[in-house]
Amino acid sequence: MLERDGYIAGVPCWIDTAQADPEAAVAFYGGLFGWQFEDAMPPGSPGPYFIARLHGGDVAAITGRPEGAPPEARWNTYVWVDSADDAAARVRAAGGTVPMEPFDVMSAGRMAVCADPDGAEFRVWQAGEHRGARIVNEPGTLNFNSLSTRDVSGAIAFYGAVFGWGTVDMPSDSRMWALPGYAEFLEQSDPGHRERMAEAGAPDGFADAVAILSPLGDDQIGVASHWSVTFAVEDADATARRADGLGGHVVVPPIDAPWVRTTVITDPQGATFVASQFVPGNRDVSAQTGSATAA
Repeated sequence: MLERDGYIAGVPCWIDTAQADPEAAVAFYGGLFGWQFEDAMPPGSPGPYFIARLHGGDVAAITGRPEGAPPEARWNTYVWVDSADDAAARVRAAGGTVPMEPFDVMSAGRMAVCADPDGAEFRVWQAGEHRGARIVNEPGTLNFNSLSTRDVSGAIAFYGAVFGWGTVDMPSDSRMWALPGYAEFLEQSDPGHRERMAEAGAPDGFADAVAILSPLGDDQIGVASHWSVTFAVEDADATARRADGLGGHVVVPPIDAPWVRTTVITDPQGATFVASQFVPGNRDVSAQTGSATAA
């Protein structure tokens, strides 16, 4: 298990979810993933910010829903940047919006809430003391962030301008967002990363992958463009059963897809996510067999 200490600009680095009843969400995700929690807010704060930890490392957070926020719970994606103010300016220049201007989060860092031209919301994070997720790609931690969009070409232009992302084709309708140079960054703490990707048969450029790009299909009428999260799990079937027992809803039962077995789950307050089990034996499973995306 590798523990990370920061990211490079353009890499999704953190996730949190705002819920009407954060204590209930703590109980759900603690039971589902074994997370331990600590409220990072000082005494007298208007609401909690529960940092979730696994094996002692920060992995995610749960907070209360701010006044005036949308009623539905959801998982939020944060992208590491060198300057939240400069990133917000790039968002505007590329045709996006900044619903919440850059602001300081005590000594933790500086952030802004942004949205792409098709309305998919994300956050940018300029790190201070908080260095993002310390553990990823382990069971019970963040595996991937995904953009589901109705405007693929517009998204490619926008995120390329804001973060320098390109795309890598996959054996399905989805593509991977790739950040040139990310593989070299990972090699510093995980030597052999690129070699292992090549040996596994990953497409050219996959070692630079930072997120997923999925088009919204004609069968998803009414679903707005959005960012979502995928958690790694040891057993997708067991995770689905456990989520159901904790009051969640299994939207898409576990299915096999290339390299993985996945299931889509909604927590008791409505935040949807994917749980993904890595299955090397599924390497040659047809993409048409089915795929799970958080809609």
